[in-house]
Amino acid sequence: MVNRMFRTALLSMAACGIALAAHAQTPAPATPAPATAAVADPVVARVNGEELHQSDVTRMVSQLPPQVQQMPIEMIYPAVLDQLVSGKLVAAAGYKDKLADSPEVKDEIKRAEERAVQRAYIQKEVKARITAKSLDDAYQAFLKQNPPQEEVKAAHILVEKEDEAKAILAELKKGGDFAKIAKEKSKDTVAAQSGGDLGYFTKDAMVEPFANAAFAMKKGEVSKEPVKTQFGYHIIKVEDKRTQPAPTLDEVKPQLEQTLSKDIVTALVDELRAGAKVETFQMDGSPMPKEEPKAAEPAPATPAPAAEPKKN
Repeated sequence: MVNRMFRTALLSMAACGIALAAHAQTPAPATPAPATAAVADPVVARVNGEELHQSDVTRMVSQLPPQVQQMPIEMIYPAVLDQLVSGKLVAAAGYKDKLADSPEVKDEIKRAEERAVQRAYIQKEVKARITAKSLDDAYQAFLKQNPPQEEVKAAHILVEKEDEAKAILAELKKGGDFAKIAKEKSKDTVAAQSGGDLGYFTKDAMVEPFANAAFAMKKGEVSKEPVKTQFGYHIIKVEDKRTQPAPTLDEVKPQLEQTLSKDIVTALVDELRAGAKVETFQMDGSPMPKEEPKAAEPAPATPAPAAEPKKN
């Protein structure tokens, strides 16, 4: 079944030209690699004397569907290796038939090379333009746009009926242990395991009646009345209040780098277009219709001066 899955995936890749890009190179006699390189990238197969390396396996796995890539490499390795060997044999047959010299193959190789050069250039420019200063500037802007929110640390006891909640409140007023009662009676079985503890949360993280009640209470206070939500009746205990700590630069760095990369690519393309002569045509090669200049808006009428009264 795994082999069938790979055959389908790899045939699809070949149809898209990925297999051609991977194998579109004139085979050369195998050259023995230095011992250190052999260890770093070991030979995994030889096909009529031509070597396949571990890096070839890694490259092919990276081109497979995400759900396949998540499978253990030990499970997919035999099928990947089998397809790499098959690919080498098919490519060798194509070279033997002189297909590498065909206009179609040369055109596709040129396009694949162009895509690779595009990626390499963008990666080079992005790497050069994401500096420590640009990252820090982006981080400061992020902090301004995402100011720290207030947080409450609370515990709760959730029951189905209001009478149950009132009975528990009465028990608490007599000195009952909140955590112990939560473990015994709360319907929220996950929180109950830790005495009803919900940890720190922002106001928008909880349903409105619960959040409104918790944020209106003081540290150490227990709700005076049961709080009703769609889940039932809650008795809330506020254990702490604080301002949410700001994320560190390291915590948001991947997000910032992604945003900066998009901005850099946009700016880069704009720069290249500004320095280039670009002519575009319609799909049939005919000139693009000229845009009609926008008609100038009429100037607002200037009110005529009031007529002066006739002099006698």
